[in-house]
Amino acid sequence: MTAQENRDLRARTEAELNADLESAHQALFNLRFQSATRQLADVSQVRKAKKHIARLKTLVRERAILTAAGGAGNEG
Repeated sequence: MTAQENRDLRARTEAELNADLESAHQALFNLRFQSATRQLADVSQVRKAKKHIARLKTLVRERAILTAAGGAGNEG
């Protein structure tokens, strides 16, 4: 992943990240079916899709942690 792609992902809103995550899961599902039926020419796409999902989940989790830390710090 390039630095520009990383900046683009970080610039997205939480709703956009969740939508991207849902579409990435759907893409992985389709890739798995293509792989099982021997229709997938480039099997490395499955691995790339999994890594993309992991990146999206990481960003979502980072934001949840920052929100919780920010919210907890303001109470008190």
